[in-house]
Amino acid sequence: MPTTSITNIGTLVTNAPELGEGPLGLVENAALVIEDGKIAWAGPTARTPPTDTTHDARGGAVIPGFVDSHSHLVFAGDRTAEFNARMSGRGYSAGGIRTTVAATRAATDAELERNLVRHLSEALRQGTTTFETKSGYGLTTHDEERALRIAAAHTDEVTYLGAHIVSPDYAEDPAAYVELVTGEMLDACAPHARWIDVFCEKGAFDGDQARAVLTAGRARGLHPRVHANQLSYGPGVQLAVELDAASADHCTHLTDADVDALANSDTVATLLPGAEFSTRAQWPDARRLLDAGATVALSTDCNPGSSFTSSVPFCIALAVRDMGMTPDEALWSATAGGAKALRRTDVGHLGVGARADLAILDAPSHVHFAYRPGVPLVREVRRAGKPQGAR
Repeated sequence: MPTTSITNIGTLVTNAPELGEGPLGLVENAALVIEDGKIAWAGPTARTPPTDTTHDARGGAVIPGFVDSHSHLVFAGDRTAEFNARMSGRGYSAGGIRTTVAATRAATDAELERNLVRHLSEALRQGTTTFETKSGYGLTTHDEERALRIAAAHTDEVTYLGAHIVSPDYAEDPAAYVELVTGEMLDACAPHARWIDVFCEKGAFDGDQARAVLTAGRARGLHPRVHANQLSYGPGVQLAVELDAASADHCTHLTDADVDALANSDTVATLLPGAEFSTRAQWPDARRLLDAGATVALSTDCNPGSSFTSSVPFCIALAVRDMGMTPDEALWSATAGGAKALRRTDVGHLGVGARADLAILDAPSHVHFAYRPGVPLVREVRRAGKPQGAR
């Protein structure tokens, strides 16, 4: 197969400690060799083996492509008025998630797909090469199934979230809605999904309802993830660990027992600082989780209501500034951490054999994501070794 080398890399982040310094496996003045869409070699530029073609990184840092393991991208409509009211200190009663549900139900498949592709392209330009996305804005069998079908055409990491909120159609009978989510709707949605999720929170689904949803999904071959402990203390994290969920997402309100459970399990604590930024809510305590030994991922939670950002670099800056993370920890969590939250070993790192998903920066170090927040630092993106456009 033809080989390509990327040389003159200022700092290479491999996330493979055997290749370089520290947990990030940092290599200075580095190079990579790509063959058949995978990393074939990594090391100092001076020792680069011969290749068919060479690409000059011009002193920029190279990082693994971001792995955004939590997003809600199949939707229609706009909630600008809600955000504006919240930021202006005014009350707002237009319906929140229900507003998006109504708009999504009214949209055509083509409209939903165009919106999805637009946000995926936006994320890709900022360095995201792997993403997960969920249903959850249809809340009927038909609308949840088509959301997942549309998403599955663009990613393997598709999550069934029929249990986002109780459908407005079942406001007076939540038990009947849980029966729908675990029965007819699950039957229609399972063929298009890898994961099943539930919003385990006051005002959404309690612990018993969440358990019923997740165990039904697991029986159909879907692996659990949980929206857990975002707005209040609750059973979500403990349930996630008990059921070996790949991730417990949000993790803002945690007891010591919750932290210990995460630290002694394979369940990743996925933190979503865009949500706290957009709602002026309490920040998750990443330092507490990391010091306890929990695995932490950083993701965007891109959605039209509470975190309308597709920018992982922005979330890195927030995590460093307000959540107690170092720049190295935040970068790892947005790449290797996200991969662990999806139980993937082929992405999130640039070790030999990894998929050649990477970003070349207009900066000599990944630290610039937090050092220069808001600046578009991603110059080039490659997915499976193939250039995805450059600026």
